[in-house]
Amino acid sequence: MDDHSTVPPGSALAHTRLRRDFLRLGALAFGGSLLAACGGGSGTAAAPTSAPAAAPTTAAAAKPTTAPAAGATAPAPAATTAPTTAPAAAAKPTTAPAAGATTAASGNAVTLGSNYSDAVPKAAMQAVFDGFTQKTGIPVTVNTVQHEAFQEQINNYLQGKPDDVFTWFAGYRMQFFAAQGLASQIDDVWAKVGSNYSDPMKLASTGADGHQYFVPIYNYPWAVFYRKSLFKDKNYQVPKTLDDLKALCEQMKKDGIVPFAFADKQGWPAMGTFDILNMRTNGYDFHISLMAGKESWTDPKVKSVFDTWRGLLPYHQEGALGRDWQDAAQTLVSKQSGMYLLGAFVGQQFTNQADHDDLDFFPYPEINSQYGQDSIDAPIDGFMLSKSPRNAAGAKALLEYLATGEAQMIYLKSDPNDIAAAKDAKTDTYSALQKKSAEVIGSAKHIAQFLDRDTRPDFASTVMIPSFQQFLNKPDDVDALLKSIDDQKKSIFIG
Repeated sequence: MDDHSTVPPGSALAHTRLRRDFLRLGALAFGGSLLAACGGGSGTAAAPTSAPAAAPTTAAAAKPTTAPAAGATAPAPAATTAPTTAPAAAAKPTTAPAAGATTAASGNAVTLGSNYSDAVPKAAMQAVFDGFTQKTGIPVTVNTVQHEAFQEQINNYLQGKPDDVFTWFAGYRMQFFAAQGLASQIDDVWAKVGSNYSDPMKLASTGADGHQYFVPIYNYPWAVFYRKSLFKDKNYQVPKTLDDLKALCEQMKKDGIVPFAFADKQGWPAMGTFDILNMRTNGYDFHISLMAGKESWTDPKVKSVFDTWRGLLPYHQEGALGRDWQDAAQTLVSKQSGMYLLGAFVGQQFTNQADHDDLDFFPYPEINSQYGQDSIDAPIDGFMLSKSPRNAAGAKALLEYLATGEAQMIYLKSDPNDIAAAKDAKTDTYSALQKKSAEVIGSAKHIAQFLDRDTRPDFASTVMIPSFQQFLNKPDDVDALLKSIDDQKKSIFIG
């Protein structure tokens, strides 16, 4: 672990760094259940030494996020607290949010707002809820909304009449809504399930006030995915450095293959490219500090990242702004593209078992030898309890069930592209891809959550999405772009 002695121990940045390092240890702490399945050793996570950093106090609409899981019903809202900083204008929802599922529920049903709208994860999550109902007799009324629409409208949804439980993300994004009073603390749930999670998982589920608000269900790595048979047939070698990667891309182009599948119609996929290029070039600490608004976007270090990215664009699919990530993934399935930098959920698009068995990945190659391949994005997904649940007892019973390895393995049976968060998950059934995911996450020195989870929602949504898309459209005007980002950052983070 790097020396952070220059960072005030109680600062937001100090906590953010601590949390990421602890998440790395958490992957190790899954121990016999998780890493033993990958042939690795188990580690013991250190107990948290500081409370989570204060979450932002401004209400902002969150834009698309990392995992393409699903959707939940999203009512729309007005701010509950007056902003204390001046955020950039939040993007307006593109669709009208639907009414909460609460209106359709009856009896003792628990209502749940879900962003698991894609077919594979939606079916997988339904299997989990069915398991809960069979075990307890409590029905779950699921209110599903398209994934990106759910993220865009989440603030309105939570300020309206939300469902009892809703899907969301660990870390900064969880803290944001907890600080707004838009979620209920679930310390009583954690008193029952806490022993089934590592300390890092608990820390990632804890709000700025020291209470728990989140129940993790799984996480997954972002990496470069490829088909083993294509690499074998073409005698391609997994690249270790940026030069190796460029040489491989050149060979793929000669072979009539698009080196990288690429899409950014939804706005968030390009964030993953920036994340890894920045961490590989400037290191994890600088990246997290940049996400916290503590670094200048006009710093030559940041420009270097965009210069590297611009040099790699000719190896990516053209027309990314008009393409969904699912369509890009299909070109990897068909071997029209050779590689794809994305989360492990890319496996959802490999619906033929033989094709899925052929899927593999490698961590993004080294760019700066000072940092090697020591960092990775590995987001944590899970559930939260709304501010005023109609059926609080049933909702907490559901959260307790979701914290079990039994529930998490039901999900992973249908969507075997992630790794369980609970210690008691029976990981002996993990596929080779899941075992490798656990190993890579467990061996990473630093783990980030993903750009739109590691920074303010308003900054990610209203500044970074359009800025990255502008760069992809006009990659030669970096100086003006970075100045614009920095100016907007100052108004949002400083006010």
